[in-house]
Amino acid sequence: MPAVSKGDGMRGLAVFISDIRNCKSKEAEIKRINKELANIRSKFKGDKALDGYSKKKYVCKLLFIFLLGHDIDFGHMEAVNLLSSNKYTEKQIGYLFISVLVNSNSELIRLINNAIKNDLASRNPTFMCLALHCIANVGSREMGEAFAADIPRILVAGDSMDSVKQSAALCLLRLYKASPDLVPMGEWTARVVHLLNDQHMGVVTAAVSLITCLCKKNPDDFKTCISLAVSRLSRIVSSASTDLQDYTYYFVPAPWLSVKLLRLLQCYPPPEDAAVKGRLVECLETVLNKAQEPPKSKKVQHSNAKNAILFETISLIIHYDSEPNLLVRACNQLGQFLQHRETNLRYLALESMCTLASSEFSHEAVKTHIDTVINALKTERDVSVRQRAADLLYAMCDRSNAKQIVSEMLRYLETADYAIREEIVLKVAVLAEKYAVDYSWYVDTILNLIRIAGDYVSEEVWYRVLQIVTNRDDVQGYAAKTVFEALQAPACHENMVKVGGYILGEFGNLIAGDPRSSPPVQFSLLHSKFHLCSVATRALLLSTYIKFINLFPETKATIQGVLRAGSQLRNADVELQQRAVEYLTLSSVASTDVLATVLEEMPPFPERESSILAKLKRKKGPGAGSALDDGRRDPSSNDINGGVEPAASTVSTPSPSADLLGLRAAPPPVAPQAPSGAGNLLVDVSSDGPATQPSLGPTPEEAFLSELEPPAPESPMALLADPAPAADPGPEDISPPIPEADELLNKFVCKNNGVLFENQLLQIGVKSEFRQNLGRMYLFFGNKTSVQFQNFTPSVVHPGDLQTQLAVQTKRVAAQVDGGAQVQQVLNIECLRDFLTPPLLSVRFRYGGAPQSLTLKLPVTINKFFQPTEMAAQDFFQRWKQLSLPQQEAQKIFKANHPMDAEVTKAKLLGFGSALLDNVDPNPENFVGAGIIQTKALQVGCLLRLEPNAQAQMYRLTLRTSKEPVSRHLCELLAQQF
Repeated sequence: MPAVSKGDGMRGLAVFISDIRNCKSKEAEIKRINKELANIRSKFKGDKALDGYSKKKYVCKLLFIFLLGHDIDFGHMEAVNLLSSNKYTEKQIGYLFISVLVNSNSELIRLINNAIKNDLASRNPTFMCLALHCIANVGSREMGEAFAADIPRILVAGDSMDSVKQSAALCLLRLYKASPDLVPMGEWTARVVHLLNDQHMGVVTAAVSLITCLCKKNPDDFKTCISLAVSRLSRIVSSASTDLQDYTYYFVPAPWLSVKLLRLLQCYPPPEDAAVKGRLVECLETVLNKAQEPPKSKKVQHSNAKNAILFETISLIIHYDSEPNLLVRACNQLGQFLQHRETNLRYLALESMCTLASSEFSHEAVKTHIDTVINALKTERDVSVRQRAADLLYAMCDRSNAKQIVSEMLRYLETADYAIREEIVLKVAVLAEKYAVDYSWYVDTILNLIRIAGDYVSEEVWYRVLQIVTNRDDVQGYAAKTVFEALQAPACHENMVKVGGYILGEFGNLIAGDPRSSPPVQFSLLHSKFHLCSVATRALLLSTYIKFINLFPETKATIQGVLRAGSQLRNADVELQQRAVEYLTLSSVASTDVLATVLEEMPPFPERESSILAKLKRKKGPGAGSALDDGRRDPSSNDINGGVEPAASTVSTPSPSADLLGLRAAPPPVAPQAPSGAGNLLVDVSSDGPATQPSLGPTPEEAFLSELEPPAPESPMALLADPAPAADPGPEDISPPIPEADELLNKFVCKNNGVLFENQLLQIGVKSEFRQNLGRMYLFFGNKTSVQFQNFTPSVVHPGDLQTQLAVQTKRVAAQVDGGAQVQQVLNIECLRDFLTPPLLSVRFRYGGAPQSLTLKLPVTINKFFQPTEMAAQDFFQRWKQLSLPQQEAQKIFKANHPMDAEVTKAKLLGFGSALLDNVDPNPENFVGAGIIQTKALQVGCLLRLEPNAQAQMYRLTLRTSKEPVSRHLCELLAQQF
């Protein structure tokens, strides 16, 4: 930058600013400003031409006056004239005035554009930077149209100075954000990506910001940036603080550039090139290792920079969700921050662990920190940290710890901040419903919820408990007894009265045999609350009273007396008056049979999405799914009142860069449970458990299988209203699977959820669950473009004899998929007998008038129908010897393709479907598993043994099953995972 000459001090400006600051009142300030404006106006209109210094001084004064909040309606032309000056200080003030005061509709835009164009062509780097800064600051469409074609040329020109390249990259980024259609990058793409190799770190930093924004719309065009970004990140991470002295911030090399590179990599799936992926994994491990090193400085700036890189690294690990070892290490690192003295670090650690809890690989590691999180919920002074702790407890909850977490959240609820009480109530209600095995525990939990925080228990919560009690015969008596006892409390919340009124009106007869809860006692208890309740609750209690007349004829006279009272028949509220009159007439006129028919017990509620969960999602807002639903499906969990009915099309409109599917956030919806008697189940649902074990309801397997039954149509007309979809194409009608289909399939052998396929147009996500020989799969098709897909037709094809081995029922989806939206397809799967080849998924649609076709292998492999089997060592070896025929064994010795980690191996074997047997193999380093493959035709027993050799980096895998093809196929599938 040129040195400022002695005469550039602008003493007149300094005196004016001093006068303004010394004004004692607003009136004095306005008077001084008006005086100065008049002086400036006269100077501009005078006959004597002003020199550049005077113009600059007066334009500066106008700019200062404008910044004080006063309107400026002259001086614009003088500012534009300053742009043509050859002095830096005058040109700088002219550009500053233009950037602040000139709007995009000004008549001077053409003159300004000409001046900018001259400066861009001047090859003077200082003037070029000033012009580029002005374009970025104004950022109007007119300027974008004028210079969008010139700026990329300046950016990639070989003779452009580094400072100009930086300014050009950031200017182009600003124009792209304002008007994306004005920045065609086609011919410049490769050269812009190549800027990641630039020697100047400032140019690389600016280029990364630009490429990150551009690749979100056109990811395939910038895919080559992955290897360059990994290479640059590797050089930074492995460098010492003295290697990049100009870009080292408190002993941390280039922290801003590192964070930007990590964010750029989050725009893409894991690298396909093994060498690039290996180098990236090494970088991530290095960052995690450096986090364990003692700090090189006690300054807060050092820890902030170091932790910024660490948290962005963890975000990338979570985004990939494909490296179990890194996920577990990230979880352990975050666990160390949970007790850090810095509040912000504790907050960020809790927030990141909420996302980690959604991964199948790291969920168990997250659960190990449950005591620390519970302590944070109790002792944290910052309410936002306590809220994140509650979110993490919700995310890490499963059947094994549900009672502990719900109990702690209930205890915390008694002293929780009012701002988050309703959210805590909703979370407790959802967890109690989702993981309840003992329905009496569920009822107790919800009633405790009402007792502790009745004012924050919304209608959705107590509606839901009524639905569940009504639908569960085995819990109705217990619910009636429990609410009767709860109503006896001197201070009883109105929501408890509502629940008690409904349950006693429906099921009060189940406890009427006890003299302590006889019909008159029940009625007296409810009626004692009547006058303290709102109109809506009184209306519900009147309905309970008429139900009592049907259930307990001995209370008829007493209740009729209440209904006949003047306070009811002449009530000011028309609803209460009408109910009292109608119920009194009904009880007096109708015969016993008619009364019993009209007032019979409520039928079971139809199964539908839990309104509690829906409200919780609305309360958290978009993008917070990871804190609500963790993407896992607990194998042993069964929502006790059904689940979510899958919609044919779920449409949303996120930004093109958003995660269209939310695969790591929300769990798959569950099909409705069919009414009893609506047909036969697909399979025999007999349980293998002990016959003497008492049951409170259907087992998880029975609940799962019953949900697969298709609902019966409401009427014959319903069949006519929904014509059958066209027949799926046969194998000869579809294109062959894409080259990477096998690799994509292998990623799902040991997991059920994730992104199956993604390109610049389409994202396909999968969520699935399997039980016995049945499965349900949800396919999410996300349109990543802004253009609607037409004739969208996904279909499942059975190659060869697969039709006789695997039955797949599909639900059709909407034929149009709007830009930025997604549709969902539900597949019900039944394994008829063992199979070796997976079905094919064919996706056809029209994009911009051009037909598109895609064929993938559906991630349904024979191991998905594994049922884990526990057995003692003696039983295992006995069965192992029985499967001793040569054709029953398959063995493979192979080299490890991934780091040999015992915990990761264990997680993969469990994900494969077998049970891991402890203390069976004499060598504790070996893994032994057992399971049964469930098909409709037969069951195939399977035993496996995996022997790792850490020194040689080799594995020996041995599988024995009762069928030769199954042994070989399972051996091939499992070997590819290590």
